[in-house]
Amino acid sequence: MEFDPTRDYPLGTRRPDLVRTPGGLALDEIGLDTPAADVRATSATLALQAEVARAAGRPRLADSLERAAELALVPDDALLDVYTALRPHRSTAAELESWATRLDDWGAARTAAFVREAAVVYAERGLLA
Repeated sequence: MEFDPTRDYPLGTRRPDLVRTPGGLALDEIGLDTPAADVRATSATLALQAEVARAAGRPRLADSLERAAELALVPDDALLDVYTALRPHRSTAAELESWATRLDDWGAARTAAFVREAAVVYAERGLLA
């Protein structure tokens, strides 16, 4: 059955077959003994939720969910490092470009573009290291 964002929401109730954990568990396989790392939304589930939001006329929420979908593919420690690198006076333009390149490599193109945009704004405002 093809996914219909207007009919299949909420996914967990109407289309649980489309929702999996990072380790591949189905919703009904999650229990108290499931490792915390496996009780997370996957990139695929977040992308489906973005489709639901867009179909409901909520484009900003859809955009946020699409960014979250790509960030789900980035290692947690890297996310924290990028967050730190984006603080004013923490990074040079070259360091921010290095982070943007890594984000591109992880498939996080929207976030990479954001980091590049931040580097330009930081340069204009004197906020680079």
